Amino acid sequence: MAGGRERRERTQRPWSVYRANTFELSSEMIGLALAGNSQDPDEPVLEFSVACTELATPALERKPNSFVAVSCTTPPQAFWTKHAQTEVIEGTSNPMFLSSIAFFQDCNINPQTQVKLAVYDVKDRSQGTMYMLGSALFAVKELLQEKSHRLELELRSAENQRVGKVTVTAWQMEDRADHRMSVRSLPESINGRTVLPVDESLTESMGVRIKYASLCKDSLLRSVFGGTMSRMYRFPTTDGKHLRVLEQMAESVLSLNIPRQFVKLLLEEDAARVCELEELGELSPCWENLRQQIVSQYQSITLAYQETLSDLSNYRGPSFKASNLKADKKLEFMPTNLHVQRMRVQDELGFEHTYDVITIGAPAAHCQGFKSGGLRKLIQKFEEAKKHIYEEGCSALSSSQSIVYIPQDIIRAKEIIAHINTLKTQVNYYAERLSRAAKDRSASGLERTLAILTDKTHQLVTVCDCKLLASAIQALNAARPEYIASKASPTTEPEQVVLRNDQDTLLAKWSGRNSRSSLHVDWHEEEWEKVWVNVDKSLECIIQRVDKLLQKERRPSSSSLDCTQHDLQGGSSKKDGSPSAEEAYPGEWSEALYPLLTTLTECVAMMTDKAKKSMVFLLMQDSAPTIAMDVSLQYRRDVVFCQTLTALICGFIIKLRNCLRDNGFLRQLYTIGLLAQFESLLSTYGEELAMLEDMSIGVMDLRNVTFKVTQATGSSAPDMLPIITGNRDGFNVRIPLPGSMFDALPREIQSGMLLRVQPVHFNVGINEQQTLAEKFGDTSLQEIINVESLSRLNSYYEQFKEVLPEDCLPRSRSQTCLPELLRFLGQNVNARKNKNVDILWQAAEICRRLNGVRFTSCKSAKDRTAMSVTLEQCLILQHEHGMAPQVFTQALDCMRSVGTREGVIQKNLSGLLPVRDLRLDPSLMYSLPLLALSPNLLVVWIFLSVAYFLAKVRCS
Repeated sequence: MAGGRERRERTQRPWSVYRANTFELSSEMIGLALAGNSQDPDEPVLEFSVACTELATPALERKPNSFVAVSCTTPPQAFWTKHAQTEVIEGTSNPMFLSSIAFFQDCNINPQTQVKLAVYDVKDRSQGTMYMLGSALFAVKELLQEKSHRLELELRSAENQRVGKVTVTAWQMEDRADHRMSVRSLPESINGRTVLPVDESLTESMGVRIKYASLCKDSLLRSVFGGTMSRMYRFPTTDGKHLRVLEQMAESVLSLNIPRQFVKLLLEEDAARVCELEELGELSPCWENLRQQIVSQYQSITLAYQETLSDLSNYRGPSFKASNLKADKKLEFMPTNLHVQRMRVQDELGFEHTYDVITIGAPAAHCQGFKSGGLRKLIQKFEEAKKHIYEEGCSALSSSQSIVYIPQDIIRAKEIIAHINTLKTQVNYYAERLSRAAKDRSASGLERTLAILTDKTHQLVTVCDCKLLASAIQALNAARPEYIASKASPTTEPEQVVLRNDQDTLLAKWSGRNSRSSLHVDWHEEEWEKVWVNVDKSLECIIQRVDKLLQKERRPSSSSLDCTQHDLQGGSSKKDGSPSAEEAYPGEWSEALYPLLTTLTECVAMMTDKAKKSMVFLLMQDSAPTIAMDVSLQYRRDVVFCQTLTALICGFIIKLRNCLRDNGFLRQLYTIGLLAQFESLLSTYGEELAMLEDMSIGVMDLRNVTFKVTQATGSSAPDMLPIITGNRDGFNVRIPLPGSMFDALPREIQSGMLLRVQPVHFNVGINEQQTLAEKFGDTSLQEIINVESLSRLNSYYEQFKEVLPEDCLPRSRSQTCLPELLRFLGQNVNARKNKNVDILWQAAEICRRLNGVRFTSCKSAKDRTAMSVTLEQCLILQHEHGMAPQVFTQALDCMRSVGTREGVIQKNLSGLLPVRDLRLDPSLMYSLPLLALSPNLLVVWIFLSVAYFLAKVRCS
């Protein structure tokens, strides 16, 4: 008995939540797929709607508030398994339920499956008290054998009294007689399982031909998303037809994968920063103490990142973070309740439309608290502290020899370091390619590579030819211990680099008593100029030598005389025993260019090393007074940005996959970038004000993110996970696609073009705390965020109009054009109206009309987010698909009470347990949809449930 009870509990599913995992379609149900398209991986194998008539209650003066609970059992199973329930319809004896009952491919039902319909009457919805009116039974094969696929059943109470009727209607979207077998011709069963031939269309690979991508079956999305929940509805339209709506919700493995990669990159960046400081060499005692203070701060933050990375690597829980873990130190880089919410609409003509929204708890540093405010306030305090230090430095400048750098110098120094790193790598790379071309005696390759090398070297010299670098080098040398001694007794033989043209070979030699590693002298601006001028000279020698080699190759008869005359004029001599310049022999080009290229790379290395160290020293001076505040602020910013970045990557992947056939979107993507619209419902009162500050900075930082689409190296799920590279100055995300999908992309994206992001963020507080903020607090932050985002949104649309045609955008049934929508949004943003939710609706519509990605969040991505998402879905159904306005309220209540967003509540109520492991009491499951409508009631219900559980444990 105990084993049977455990098996029964494992097979129980939460009410109204259907899991569409990656199980294969059972052979028994191939002939029973009444919903039509058997090639659709999200298609249910059986779907029916329920309506009741003549419901009778014991109290004749009261009409029931009814819903239908559906259970099923398949022989030889001897117990009933809860499967689904409809929404509650109040005050009628003849309810027609909008939510349909769907059996998806993992349900494993067959024609012998028995279905029980139990009709309940909710006496008090606020308290969740109810009783069962009556029930009815039918077998699946009875529904299929009916010519109209319609059954009328009597409802019988526990006392076997008639309490009404229930009508079951199976849905069939199109006539698929060729693919559906008659129930009368079903073959005999073997070992209790019906054996049917497999339709070839079920196993056909649809690839990128399908208009939408299945969250459950698509190779790319399946590697990123999992735990999909599905719910189906049938909504009437204004023309008397029905809309078929599939609502899905899935969590993402990126909730854990992206934070792991991100923290690892931060570790590498901070470790490199410590190495740069240590490579500055020996400093005077005062500067050495300052350096050690900065290094210790970075080492402490590095230890924190190492601990976080270890926690994330050892984590073995589900791929989402529940709201009760928001402040968990081990998981603070993970986003809270990150899910993709999908609504797929199919009309009577068979046209498909898919709408996706990424839902996430507001990205914020909950673990660090909000007593000192959020990122906006902390950044403002940090900038004020820097300004105060700068002003003090300026006032002391007249009585000191120290150098004070303005904020623009700090920005310029970071840019110089980035440019130096990039250009040095490029110069070395093209120098190697030039050497290879010389070895191959490729004249065209030599000319082409030399042109690129010349351009990159000139760019590097231009970067290093600035007064900021010269002054920084002087400051670094003044910080050396030998500086005072060298001033007291200046050396008669100063060390410097001397370039000497010896036998047409440029040699770099150091004169003076010390080696290159101990070059500690008082560098002046003129001497720094000599360093980068030497790079120019070495490049000029290479250009001259290449010209001579090419001239000799083109005019062999006259090149010998020209070379001899040039050597005589230059005073150069040949080595003993070496072949003459007039003779051509294998390896001549390579031998002629190799010493010149070596000298160039050495000069470049010396110049870049000196420049980079001086810039690091400059940044060290700037950060020293506020290093503790800087590191703490940066850590908080990293936490918030990581959560925001994870959501953005999820949105980018699902948008790109859905639009592989949309040439207009792809053109817009590589031309002006992706629009990412974040909608938040945070109040501007208390802790949520600080959360809003955090989130606004996290969204703004997404402007430093670029995407690059590549071809996956394999077909397994890990091969298609995104890869992050870069540092805090800019992150790049590589999105691997399977070969068939990658081939469908335009040439510009295939070639590796970086795809930009334009994030916008609109916030409108809607809860009772926002009422307090509007009456007694301050809503200026919300107004600033909305105004800034409106400006960026207008700018994005202006860019679109300049370079792209209107036919790149999706079509809409709305009569309002985009310029009008933007004008209305601007009016609402500037109106300063309390709880002006028109801002959110208009911003969301503009985002959809501009091919953008939508993100919705509140504090935990539960109640307020569910309210917003379901309202948006119903508005789309009414405005874009003609849903009858008289059922709008009922449809909204239906989605909110039994839709997929209920799954978020269930997962958060159960802690870290995944949905498939939920084992809640049946009576509690009935009340969940009702309690979800009232957050306050939900808190009371949780408290009473815990008290009841503790009392029960004590009694036992």
